[in-house]
Amino acid sequence: MTDYNHEHKADRIGWIRAVVLGANDGIVSTASLVVGVASANIATDNLLLIGAAGLVAGAMSMAAGEYVSVSSQTDIEQAELALEMSHIEENWAEEEQELATIYHHRGLDKNLAAQVAKQLMAADAIGSHARDELGITDLAQGQPLQAALFSALSFSVGALLPLLGIVLFSDVMLIPGVGVISLLALVVLGMVSAHVGGASKRKGAARVVFWGALAMVVSTGVGHLFGMGF
Repeated sequence: MTDYNHEHKADRIGWIRAVVLGANDGIVSTASLVVGVASANIATDNLLLIGAAGLVAGAMSMAAGEYVSVSSQTDIEQAELALEMSHIEENWAEEEQELATIYHHRGLDKNLAAQVAKQLMAADAIGSHARDELGITDLAQGQPLQAALFSALSFSVGALLPLLGIVLFSDVMLIPGVGVISLLALVVLGMVSAHVGGASKRKGAARVVFWGALAMVVSTGVGHLFGMGF
């Protein structure tokens, strides 16, 4: 008997997005901050404090941003559902026909589409319209507190890695050391997130490494400019 694995990854989208975005931002923003400030010839003793301040500020910003963003999305979804419910209560036959038209456009013949719409409306009218007309599903609905928590925690963990480079490396090796640690962390992050989401590990790693490296190079260049007195 064939072992048929039919596991989907869609139920993981919400928290994967929050974790990957938070960790990636933590690594890239903190590493860019550290190498940029270090390139401006700021005393190494101050870098850890600057990096720690960036970690706290970034984590709080990520949490607040995710909470507001997902809450706004949820508010819009709830408003749409309330409006749709009023349409159903006032125009049941028209809403049933609307569903039938949607199913017909998806490939069912008109009679079958009408039967499906009638049965689904009878079983769960608002759920049918939410899913098939508005595109709102349980998987798509946001959870603001969960998104905020995952983003803040993952940002903090990601930001700790560049800060580790400040502790491990001397003045001369600090910038390349932080860069290497950060890029390796981005490789791991990209591969793990791609694996959890069932996507290509190579592409996942390449994306985050490219943008992370670009951010650090630009920050280093800006730091050098300011360090030269511009």
